Amino acid sequence: MPIETPHIPTADGAADAFAAFPDGGGRHPGVLMYADGFGIRPVLREMARELAGHGYYVLVPNLFHRHGPAPVIELPEHIAEESRPAILTRLMPLIEAHTTERVLSDADAYLAFLDARPEVAAGPVAVIGYCIGGLWATRTAAAHPGRVAALAAFHAPVGVDGPEGFAALTAAVHFGHARSDLTSEALGELNRTLDAAGIDYTSEIYPGTVHGFTMSDTDAFDPAALRLHWDRLLPLLDRTLTRS
Repeated sequence: MPIETPHIPTADGAADAFAAFPDGGGRHPGVLMYADGFGIRPVLREMARELAGHGYYVLVPNLFHRHGPAPVIELPEHIAEESRPAILTRLMPLIEAHTTERVLSDADAYLAFLDARPEVAAGPVAVIGYCIGGLWATRTAAAHPGRVAALAAFHAPVGVDGPEGFAALTAAVHFGHARSDLTSEALGELNRTLDAAGIDYTSEIYPGTVHGFTMSDTDAFDPAALRLHWDRLLPLLDRTLTRS
């Protein structure tokens, strides 16, 4: 499978990235994939390649490019629960510095990059994200109604912006929540907000999961939940993105 490691011009310098796309030439729908807070690493590259194998050009940018190339901080091969606090202590200043203004400025650059790639089909794109990347994916989709046809976020704090965070969404949406992140009552409240906004969505708690369940290099990983993630994501993309 072809891969690239492009450097994308942004308002604040070049953002390094990872991209994967199918063999055989042709043009494929674009997918912008936002990593979790731990950033680009082998598990994200593996997920991007798997998604590309289903017929998509998948771009995974280094969201913290202002602080250096990925990996911005050194990570262990396996992120065990006992190591998370020390890692998050180093990551939180980077996450806090990545303001909504920066998220949206970078998103403009990433979408322009996809528009210019000869491997990417004309038409709408999808934005997907994990953990904090899911929140940033939601903000990106809301800022580009009509351009983003599908939004998916997994174990992400998607409700923190309140109802106004969903008001501009025109994308079809899937939110896959961790059981440890959301009560049934909170899920009901979130879904009522999505209903009121008139959004085409599914939003559900993945049974028995904890935050980070998609990431195979963490203690939170749940293989059954990862399969469910693909079972929800792939049909969403298939029905919303145009193939050449």
